[in-house]
Formats: sequence, C-alpha cells, structure tokens
Amino acid sequence: MVPMELNQAIFKETVKSGIVLVDFWAPWCGPCRAFAPIFEKAAEENPDIRFGKLNTEEEPDLAIEYGIQAIPTLMAFRDGYVVFEQAGAMPGYALRKLIEQIKSLDMDKVRNEVKAHAAAS
Repeated sequence: MVPMELNQAIFKETVKSGIVLVDFWAPWCGPCRAFAPIFEKAAEENPDIRFGKLNTEEEPDLAIEYGIQAIPTLMAFRDGYVVFEQAGAMPGYALRKLIEQIKSLDMDKVRNEVKAHAAAS
C-alpha cells in the first residue's frame, strides 16, 4: 500500500484511530528522499497500518502544531495518541522493530498514563 498524502483537512481524522505512521518531510531534504523508499516498503509490508506523508512545505501549520523542528521526523500514532517521535532517517530494520513495539502496546496502560500525567499538571 502506498502512503497517503496528508494535509490539514484529513490529518486529525486519519490519526485518531488505529496505528498511523506519519513521515514529516520536504522535497528539498536529502535524508527525507533517502528514507522514502524505506517508509514505502514498510507500508507495503504492513497493510493493517496506515502510513502517511506530510509535506512540511505545503502544511507548515501542522508541522508547527506537532513541534517538528527537523526533517525527516517520524511520528507514530495509536488511537489518537502520539506513541513515538524521532527526527532523522531510520533504517528499515529499526522501523520494523518499532512497528512490532507499537502493535504490542497496551493501550489501556497508555491511556491511564496520559490521564495521570494530565491530572498531575
């Protein structure tokens, strides 16, 4: 499956359920271009996960909202929660391991931790 192009109109709806990996990138970015085939291969290997690409040049407001300071940045969402974020290109083996870890997350535990953190703030 080819990663979907994300924009302001569909971003929040796309990341609110299931597992979604988002590649924040820009066309002029060499490391972004190097990471693209790795991300696309992972999308083909994991049809049960949604993969999206967000062009930070075309969607600067979303990049700012999510605190993107370097590209590429990979962000993983599960059921609307950001469960992973890392700037820099990632090798294929590390992306496969990350996907396994995200699939195995106990989301009840994640939700409880988020609630506890919010209550303490």
